[in-house]
Amino acid sequence: MRLLPLFLCLLLAACNNSADKPKTVDMIQNPNSAEGYDNSTKMPHITFENDMHDFGTLMAGENISYSFKFTNTGNADLIISECDASCGCTVADFPRERIAPGKTGYVTVSFRSQGMQGKQMKDVVVVSNSQPAHTRLRITATVR
Repeated sequence: MRLLPLFLCLLLAACNNSADKPKTVDMIQNPNSAEGYDNSTKMPHITFENDMHDFGTLMAGENISYSFKFTNTGNADLIISECDASCGCTVADFPRERIAPGKTGYVTVSFRSQGMQGKQMKDVVVVSNSQPAHTRLRITATVR
């Protein structure tokens, strides 16, 4: 019981030690602002020709794929870190190397329709060092 006040005093004293050290905060550069997109900031920007593809009508069991073409329209190297699919029946393949400004690449989305029926809509989220960092691609199909 007598140790509790001593413990609290030590805890408060330890918390105040951080006040002696100066804190610095680095400015975060975000090219998006109320005035629009600032191209002077060195940032990659991923631009897809289209972000949706409809496969039409498929027979159950078909495996199909589509390649979404993109361009790095920014002014720094683009790095895609991952592509997250909304379902195990959908897989995305993407370039692992840096994409220089002005260069193009493809994110290929494959869909396995086995066990599916009716209207299907699957999303793939492309995660990159672009601004914005997440871009959604969507495929649709009707499985018979």
